[in-house]
Amino acid sequence: MHSEPFLRALMRRQLKLSIACAFAFLIGLVGVPLANFVAPAFMAARVAGFTLTWLLLGVLFFPFVWIIAYAFIRRSAALETAEVAAARAPQSTQPKPADASRDFHT
Repeated sequence: MHSEPFLRALMRRQLKLSIACAFAFLIGLVGVPLANFVAPAFMAARVAGFTLTWLLLGVLFFPFVWIIAYAFIRRSAALETAEVAAARAPQSTQPKPADASRDFHT
């Protein structure tokens, strides 16, 4: 159904997207413990009844993951749509074959 170069290009772009999303997740995952190590007094500050550490880990971490997942799904669908449009574009812009009967009249 799809050509090999089409699938390779799509897979390469989705791999880059996956790596970017994984990197964002890892920054969030490693960032909180690192912030606790580097600035324990700051992370112990109370915000809305929680320490900042618990606010980030217990309340805000899941919405953060959902945002990453939502962005991944939206961008992945956009990549697929763009690849399909690019795959169809050469077919619609190709010149139509010349009418063979015209060649005999010239």
